[in-house]
Amino acid sequence: MSAQDDPPESGGPADPAKGGTVGAVLTKESEPPGADPTLSEQVRRGPVRFWPVLALGLLAVVLAGAFGLRQDQQTAVLILVVVIALGFDYTNGFHDAANAIATSVSTRALTPRAALLMAAVMNLIGALLGVEVAKTVSEVITPPTGLHGLTVVAAGVLGAITWNMITWYFGLPSSSSHALIGGVVGAGVASASSVSWSTVVDKVAIPMVISPVAGFGLAYMVMIAILWIFRNANPGRVGRRFRIAQSLSAASMALGHGLQDAQKTMGIIVLALVTTGHSDGQDVPLWVIISCAGALALGTYAGGWRIMRTLGRKVIELDPPKGFAAESTASAILYATAYIWHAPISTTHTITSCIMGVGATKRLSAVRWGVAGNIVTAWVLTMPMAAAVAAVVYFIVHLFGA
Repeated sequence: MSAQDDPPESGGPADPAKGGTVGAVLTKESEPPGADPTLSEQVRRGPVRFWPVLALGLLAVVLAGAFGLRQDQQTAVLILVVVIALGFDYTNGFHDAANAIATSVSTRALTPRAALLMAAVMNLIGALLGVEVAKTVSEVITPPTGLHGLTVVAAGVLGAITWNMITWYFGLPSSSSHALIGGVVGAGVASASSVSWSTVVDKVAIPMVISPVAGFGLAYMVMIAILWIFRNANPGRVGRRFRIAQSLSAASMALGHGLQDAQKTMGIIVLALVTTGHSDGQDVPLWVIISCAGALALGTYAGGWRIMRTLGRKVIELDPPKGFAAESTASAILYATAYIWHAPISTTHTITSCIMGVGATKRLSAVRWGVAGNIVTAWVLTMPMAAAVAAVVYFIVHLFGA
């Protein structure tokens, strides 16, 4: 992470021209519209040290899994899989921290550190409020029992972690949820495991398409309603009041993120426990719930400054009313899908589409469609790329452990 992405030492507002805080940086327009680099340009500009570090990290985990398989130590490999899953949960936290707080920081409704702390606490609480999404994730594939099944689960999570790290590095708000599902499905296909395609289609693919469309449309209508209701109000007074309201909507968004994303990791750990006979898959153990909630909260507090810049500054110019409309709409969608349909939707897709929706109320050109195109490209690539990496990891570990 470069120095310009690091959080400031003091969280107070500052003059954007002086570059005092992250909030100021997020609202500062130092680049003309359309100047954002394409995905290929970002790859070429990336420091070469990133790729060896990522490769070494993956190699270390793969070799550790292979060693465990050779030693035939099922408990040791199960622990390793749980650690890998919690590692994914942590990367999910700092990868998706921007989902909850980018708009609040960019409009200066909250200081960066206060926003991160609030998001971490609300993620922790949200993770404790349900397990239905976790059960859905655990039903995506039926892996073999024993060590072979653990290999499949570990490979799926490693595929998701790899894609998370790549998209985080380039500041692209891709979906950790779909990376995880893609990784598990990829490992399942590579291992000839039974994949519940009906669950993938009904609970993942269809919501993946519907949730961004619904977010865009609903956020657009909510913003139109706000503009109409406050059409004769004093702009300065409205802005101050919406800063307070946005603090609440950001907390609601963080709660929804915890409700959705922590449960996905719970589902993976339950899947690993089922393959080794430690669970029947009907319930989620309390220690799994608490550990996943804690890992997500810690990752969130670590922050996702790169992605925060993309969501908070590069898509549209946000003000407190727009931020409130985007966050409140996204929160409602997250709660409905978790409690009514039990579908593991992407918080990233949802909040990004809501931000685009509120921006479109000004004029369509207010949304920087070049940046939006980069984001959509990452969305489309997420599931197949995570699946491909997971399949490669499975073949490597299975080869060494055979």
